[in-house]
Amino acid sequence: MHELTLTRPDDWHLHLRDGAMLTAVLPATATVFGRAIVMPNLRLPITTVAQAAAYRDRILAACPPHSDFVPLMTLYLTDATAPAELRLARQSGFIHGVKLYPAGATTHSEAGVTHIDRILPALETLAEIGLPLLVHGEVTDPSVDVFDREARYIDTVLGPLLERLPGLKVVFEHITTAQAVDFVRSHAHGLAATLTPQHLLYNRNALFQGGLRPHYYCLPVLKAERHRSAVLEAATSGDPRFFLGTDSAPHPRTAKESACGCAGIYSAPLALPLYAEAFEQAGHLGRLEAFAAFHGADFYGLPRNQEKITLIRENWLVPASHPTPDGELIPLRAGEVLPWQVATDAQNRPWAGDHP
Repeated sequence: MHELTLTRPDDWHLHLRDGAMLTAVLPATATVFGRAIVMPNLRLPITTVAQAAAYRDRILAACPPHSDFVPLMTLYLTDATAPAELRLARQSGFIHGVKLYPAGATTHSEAGVTHIDRILPALETLAEIGLPLLVHGEVTDPSVDVFDREARYIDTVLGPLLERLPGLKVVFEHITTAQAVDFVRSHAHGLAATLTPQHLLYNRNALFQGGLRPHYYCLPVLKAERHRSAVLEAATSGDPRFFLGTDSAPHPRTAKESACGCAGIYSAPLALPLYAEAFEQAGHLGRLEAFAAFHGADFYGLPRNQEKITLIRENWLVPASHPTPDGELIPLRAGEVLPWQVATDAQNRPWAGDHP
């Protein structure tokens, strides 16, 4: 196959940052994806509906000319989040989820949840109003091995929570383990998961090939091959509980290549080609459209996009870096050749080709 036309996809887990970085990275997503769930973990987290509305305005102002990209906003859950704020979020029409970061689990999670029991009124409200809870599923206990933190979270937090609140609608973000795949599959309704391109394509060896590779470092960290294989099988299975979420997370090069490098992989400029590569390797390229464009929209109760875009099988060189006012970004696979690319017209917009 040399050409693949798909319904325009959505990204159900994206970091856009703010200010100059927002302006620099947004076009890479907005020119390919129709919508994206925007993470709220800015330096000053988005904890109120008013803050989310203002952030949404900044995103729309930064969109490329003539863009029809739609940011789907989220709130940052804290120990102090009031049920009344969650009801306002549900009524807003532009907030589509509430993000649970265990405090200290990842970038800008310091204001996150310190213990699940402290947010039970908020979680009960989410279950009542049907607003999805988006979970970064890792324990933060330093005595737990970093490669076991997702599985431990399932056993000690998420599993008991869903037994207590079976009506809670949950997206288990960026899953990385066979245990997470099995856990999602054990729930017929109300639980889904996003999957990143890096966790489909790479195991933890990628962090150390030829030396320490900071641009392959993310949280949750890449896992052993058996886990990568399980996550890839889930993504390409056609199961509607699994869908695309890049977790593209831009950090300046100086923040990645440092004595204490930030967690996060910048994949937005090549995200869809990376997914195509993974699905092709698995022998299921024909299932990419549903994974990228249908499953997430259906779970969130949103209409599927109507536009089409085309991927062509033609080698292209990933840029070595992307300049921004905040410092250059190094994308995943920088300086390497990819086999798939998004076809564009003369204005560098996604092109749907000649096929319906």
